[in-house]
Amino acid sequence: MRHFMSTVRPILAVLNRTALYLAGLGIVAMTLIIGWQVFGRYVLNDTPSWSEPLSLHLMSWFILLGAAVGVRESVHLGLDLVHHMVSPAVQRLMDQISLGLITLFGIAMTYYAILLAAGTWSARIPVLGWPGGVDFIPMIVGGVLIALFAAERFVDVSLGQEVTDVVVLTEIA
Repeated sequence: MRHFMSTVRPILAVLNRTALYLAGLGIVAMTLIIGWQVFGRYVLNDTPSWSEPLSLHLMSWFILLGAAVGVRESVHLGLDLVHHMVSPAVQRLMDQISLGLITLFGIAMTYYAILLAAGTWSARIPVLGWPGGVDFIPMIVGGVLIALFAAERFVDVSLGQEVTDVVVLTEIA
């Protein structure tokens, strides 16, 4: 399993870095779109109708990609007080339960987002002209990444390897 993880880890690192950069690009793009909307409304007296739905769509992307990156880099919210007060064996069990639930959540989110996308694909987003199911693609991609990154951490904890901090620092350097 350790060999498999050392083979898969660089692929997951590329996915993580790509998700992080895409999330950052999404924030910048949304900021520019909202800036154009404000300029159009108050200076040109002609608000672009496409700006709000497009910026909301971009927001879905950067929130879900950022959440996936947070799972891999272990920077998501947590209550560590109890975790640090128990023995290392109980800490490991708590981590396995938590990461197992996060993995299941990512899988469920992906599954139900696929159902939602399929069910709304024939509808159209009026202003953008896109199929309605496009709104659920960020949930599908985010769910897959959350499940992958949580599963990676689950395996690391199960093997007794806490490599998350080392991986992040190595990838940044």
